[in-house]
Amino acid sequence: MFENLTGRLSDAARNLSGKGRLTEANIKDTLRQVRLALLEADVALPVVKTFIDGIRERALGEEVARSLTPGQALVKIIHGELVAILGGDHAPLNLKAQPPVVILLAGLQGAGKTTSAAKLAKRIMEKEKKRVMLVSVDVHRPAAILQLKTLAGEVNALHCDSDPGEAPVAIVERALDEARRSHADVLIVDTAGRLHIDSGMMEEVAAVHAAAGPQETLFVVDSMAGQDAVNAATAFGEALPLTGVVLTKADGDAKGGVALSVREVTGQPIRFLGVGEKVDGLEAFHPERMASRILGMGDVLSLVEEIEDKVSKEKTEKLAKKLKKGRGFDLSDLRDQFEQMMNMGGLGAMLDKLPIPGNVNAAALKDGVGEHQMRRQIAIINSMTPSERRFPKTINGSRKKRIAQGCGLQVQDVNRLLKQFTQMEKMMKKMSRGGMKKMMRGMPRGGLPPGFG
Repeated sequence: MFENLTGRLSDAARNLSGKGRLTEANIKDTLRQVRLALLEADVALPVVKTFIDGIRERALGEEVARSLTPGQALVKIIHGELVAILGGDHAPLNLKAQPPVVILLAGLQGAGKTTSAAKLAKRIMEKEKKRVMLVSVDVHRPAAILQLKTLAGEVNALHCDSDPGEAPVAIVERALDEARRSHADVLIVDTAGRLHIDSGMMEEVAAVHAAAGPQETLFVVDSMAGQDAVNAATAFGEALPLTGVVLTKADGDAKGGVALSVREVTGQPIRFLGVGEKVDGLEAFHPERMASRILGMGDVLSLVEEIEDKVSKEKTEKLAKKLKKGRGFDLSDLRDQFEQMMNMGGLGAMLDKLPIPGNVNAAALKDGVGEHQMRRQIAIINSMTPSERRFPKTINGSRKKRIAQGCGLQVQDVNRLLKQFTQMEKMMKKMSRGGMKKMMRGMPRGGLPPGFG
């Protein structure tokens, strides 16, 4: 997300960084670049105007003129305005109320409400240690009711059944009663959507809202919807007292304009970003961290939190013991490392959160060890027997042919993986014998670890 915007704004920021003094012409040229970058990213025109005016007012004032590093001061101003337009401070869900606390999800059909309901349930159960119940009032689409029931089972949440012949308000009232009897702390209500906004839809969702009395009313919007998202946000903002926004399909959107527009139009904070199809693909939205990522400054704090959440401590400790001894590292360990990186969104997702210098081609790094390549390597390892994974040197020509056929790849691919494993094994042994210094001496200057070039 924000790839195009990041590229343009990072260029503008770099052009300013070395300036000893800024003129009105410098500032005007930078603002023109920023304006074009925002418009190309599908940011709504009124939002662009507010943003540019905010930067201009601060840039032409004392803040930049009196700075010893005016270029950096202007970059700081752009960062500050981005943080402001994205919502200022992180806004966590308010779950401090008499249970069951109701969270209502509203939005157009296809925005990802049902999937988001399950993702949100899983997050609340894991992070807040709450009992969560899910209910669908989408009587217009029986498939949506069935989908939510399936997802509830997947995330181990409670589920209240719905009948397509029942009135949405009656379903909510029954769900509230069932949530109380089941001692659920949170009830998440998945409402019906339409392909287009109409009066019937708005009346229905308003009636459901009145019956549910939700603590949180979240507007779910597809981040790839462009200007349609702004129109939908306006309509839902007028019909319901929204308390926040959930942006879905954020990993498929390179522009990111919807995030900047919807926050401004609804006046409510973006609470979460939906990434990927998996039920754990929901990230808390932090405006300051996102502003840093947009300007190419990275987001190391989010990366650390993600590692703590998604990396298996048990497997990491087991690997650390093997590294200390300098032996025992096998292909099963290599597969575990690949899978843990995949759980974090692959190398690309990790690089997005790191502050990468302007002279380093991040796209080339992502292509070098992409998600597709990791999937292939995992498939090769899965085609081996446990004995072959433990003792890779036993893999001869006929075994390589069998492994390649088993995963639908070529013998050359198997050879490439084994060569990479041998190089990594040597590196591990160097680390155990002489620490990092010896390992770094064995690497080409400025190079990546063997096998990742």
